[in-house]
Amino acid sequence: MTEAYQLDCVVIGAGVVGLAIARELALLGRDVMVLEAEPLIGSITSSRNSEVIHAGLYYPTGSLKAELCVSGKRSLYDYCRDRHIAHRACGKLVVASSSDEVGYLEKLLQQAGANGVDDCRLLDARELAVIEPHIRGHAALLSPSTGIVDSHGLMAAFEADIADHGGMIVLNAPVIRGEALGGSDAGIRLFVGGREPAVIDARLVVNAAGLGAWAVSQSIAGLDAGAIPERHYAKGCYFSLSGRAPATHLIYPVPEKGGLGVHLTLDLAGQGRFGPDVEWVETIDYDVDPRRADRFYAAIRRYWPDLPDGALQPAYAGMRPKLAGPEAGGGGDFMISGPAETSHPAFIALYGIESPGMTASMAIARRVSRMAQG
Repeated sequence: MTEAYQLDCVVIGAGVVGLAIARELALLGRDVMVLEAEPLIGSITSSRNSEVIHAGLYYPTGSLKAELCVSGKRSLYDYCRDRHIAHRACGKLVVASSSDEVGYLEKLLQQAGANGVDDCRLLDARELAVIEPHIRGHAALLSPSTGIVDSHGLMAAFEADIADHGGMIVLNAPVIRGEALGGSDAGIRLFVGGREPAVIDARLVVNAAGLGAWAVSQSIAGLDAGAIPERHYAKGCYFSLSGRAPATHLIYPVPEKGGLGVHLTLDLAGQGRFGPDVEWVETIDYDVDPRRADRFYAAIRRYWPDLPDGALQPAYAGMRPKLAGPEAGGGGDFMISGPAETSHPAFIALYGIESPGMTASMAIARRVSRMAQG
């Protein structure tokens, strides 16, 4: 067998969450290597989303999503200001398109307050029309601290911090399999493929492989297979808008099962896009069926009735790894399994890190680093 490299920390996955974790560990003085199967950082889930900084409105109080989103949002805004990463707190409006939905907004306001988001307020139809003349609704919930960010600039900054503190990112380096070591070493042996195959013995392995996290954990012999949760895939398609965006805020409908509904988001240039919708699938694919636009037009016109015919063009699709499927309502929390849950002192695994994962990334990193310190 090829002689194994001896390493301190290995983070599997160079998406925004894996990079944030590697950065945090490097800042704490750990020697860190990030293994990424793809040829680029952040090229899967982290580049196929809405680039929204979420406020933390929707998630059950006490859940990891609520706690880490609210904490991570503050850290993310501070980091973007300090590092001059493009971002904007443009605010969000959750719109009730019928009188039956107004009660949901009232409950959402209470949920936001319970989660520590204390800057939201309800608007009636007149106030909504003043703020966003092209948007129609019976009422709306205004979330001023929701924003947008250049996700690629954010990941590049994380990458630079890792390098500045002695860490390394290795691309085209898929983890093929592994072995949980026992005895005094109590580490993890990883067999890495790609152009330069290698064997690595690490004192700590953090599985932050996103969609691939389940396969990575299942490939490591000696781990408790019962600690690996169920996985479900929710595909979401996005359509770009030709022409001027109808609003300066992000516009969200009342949520649907498995997602937040077909909403209007903006990029930093002010260009609009709509999505994602929710399609439960068994396999990963990123094709956007143009026929799904019919559903988009119907959903969008509930809050923007003047959407012109032919204004939507297929853009891209993303996949969300979920712990709960459609039969359970499509919700589910983050799962961050430390050594106590994985039954191995050298292994930490993250599952179901979907939205608001980017917003929460720095808070997730702090939580993982505490687990790593025992």
